Parts: sequence; C-alpha cells; structure tokens
Amino acid sequence: MSSPNLSTTLCGVKLANPTILPAGFLGTTKNILKRVADNGAGAVTIKSISIEEREGHQNPTVLLFEAGMLNAVGYSNPGAKEAAKEFSDLSNIGAPVIASIIGQKDDDFLRVIDEFGDSLQPSQKCGETNSSAFSAVEIPLSCPHTPGFGTLGGQSSPEATARIVSFVKKNVKLPLFVKLSPNVPDIGELAKIAEDSGADGITAVNTMGPGMVINIDARKPVLDFKMGGVSGPALRPIAVRCVYDIYKSVKIPIIGTGGVSTGREAVEMLMAGASAVGIGTAIYSRGIEVFQKVNDEIASWMNESGYNNIAELIGAAHD
Repeated sequence: MSSPNLSTTLCGVKLANPTILPAGFLGTTKNILKRVADNGAGAVTIKSISIEEREGHQNPTVLLFEAGMLNAVGYSNPGAKEAAKEFSDLSNIGAPVIASIIGQKDDDFLRVIDEFGDSLQPSQKCGETNSSAFSAVEIPLSCPHTPGFGTLGGQSSPEATARIVSFVKKNVKLPLFVKLSPNVPDIGELAKIAEDSGADGITAVNTMGPGMVINIDARKPVLDFKMGGVSGPALRPIAVRCVYDIYKSVKIPIIGTGGVSTGREAVEMLMAGASAVGIGTAIYSRGIEVFQKVNDEIASWMNESGYNNIAELIGAAHD
C-alpha cells in the first residue's frame, strides 16, 4: 500500500507534514529547533521574542493537572538583539521556521523586526526562498497571563487587532500569522478582521483562561503568578470549535493549535478547517518524538480510511 501524501502548504510555504511546534515550547535555540524537526515536525516556531530581555514570571510557572496544563511563563526571552544572533542562520534546521514576535506598543513590533534584519526578509530572487531565513512571522495577540501583552494588554479586541495587524503587515514582507485567543465573543469575526487588516493566516488558538489551581495544604495558588493559561486535553474541544468557526469566516489558512496529542485528534483539527496542526503540551506526555508519532498515526488512519493526501481532510467536516 502506498503511503499517503502528508505535505501541506501555508501561504506558499511547503511543509513535509502538517505538524508544527508552536511558540512557547522548546524554541529557544537553533539546536533545539533542529532536534524537533529531526523528530518529525513539519515546521517549528521560535519562542516569542520582545525587544528587551524579559525574565518572565518566577517559578513555578508550569503545572500539570488532571485535564492538561497551566502555564504562566510570562514571555521570558533574551531580547531581540540576542535572539537575532541565535537565529541568524536557519539553513540546517531541516524545516520551515516561524518567528514569533511580541510587543506592548505597536512600535515594539517594528523594533523587533528591525533587529532581526535580513533573517525576516524573503529572497529577492523570483521563485526562490531563503533557506537561512524565517519562512513566516507570527504575532500572538492573545496571551492570558502576561500584563501588558495579549488579553491583559487589550490586544485581543477587534480594534487593537485591526490596528496591530495592519501596522505589522506594512513592515514585514513574509507571510503574517495572527495568533488569536479563544476567550473572545466571536472568534470568526475577529479572524475576519485580522484577514481584512492584512493577515495571511490565523493561528488558533492560544491558551484559554486564565485558570487557577490551589494547593489546599498551603492555602494558596500553585503558580507564582497565581493564574495561568489552560492547554492540553481541556482546551482541545474549544480549539476545534474555534478553528471550525474561523474556517467559515476567512479564506486564509489556519494553524489549529490546542490539545492535539494523537493522529486522530490531528485529523479532527484538519477536518475542522486547519491546514496544519500545532502540537505543544503533548510533548510532555508523549516526548519530543510526538511529531513523528502523530504523523505515523495520521498516515495509518488515512490508509485505513481511503484518503490519499492532507488536502482531502482540510475542512472536510464542513461538507
């Protein structure tokens, strides 16, 4: 039996398979990105980068609970100058690399873009791509646990989304993905606003909440920041519904992220309308090999179900 074609395309960027490492998981160095790609990821995303170095929240910042994970890392990162050095040549990664950039003010995004310089510029030769540079840019406007950013910074409102997306799009030539929060009244409408403002794709979704777990013996919340974003299995049904709603509202591709840990769950996300699938929390439960495991499970299910390529699955639940 021939193997099904797992390749997919995001805004002209070809992925060997639909699995993606999302921002916030492991993407701190080139060596780790290469390790993730070697373990089967179709694309990888770096940890979100701000203009200045950030320590983030104090430990504990991550907590596993019975239905998933809470995290309140707080965007810890070395700052744009150091990150630009680390990610200056991406030619040996073996998969497309997505840059994740953050800012509190609109100009902060531009300052990060300027600091990264040529690594955020596509090849000038027609029909060629720059393998040493990033393949796309993602801006998360949706973090639920970092003051000044995302939902705590008012960036997930329709007005802020339109303003920030429009501003960033004018200053970056690579495909631009906007990462949305599930904690909005109408995520389909918000995705359409992002599309109309220049977004080339949508990443859906960021963690939900924030949520809280209390240590009843210590009589206080477990996380140092007290609350954190909810990911893992608890998020998956919400994420699937969000992707389904977005697919009905926009024509641009969607990276479906939230709680996927198996091939069947990845297929579910694709059928909801995603063109690729982010896998993050499942790294903790299935190891860094989760990407290859999920790809093998997708291929096995496709063979059993009579599908030949990923394109047949995208949006199939809408038929």
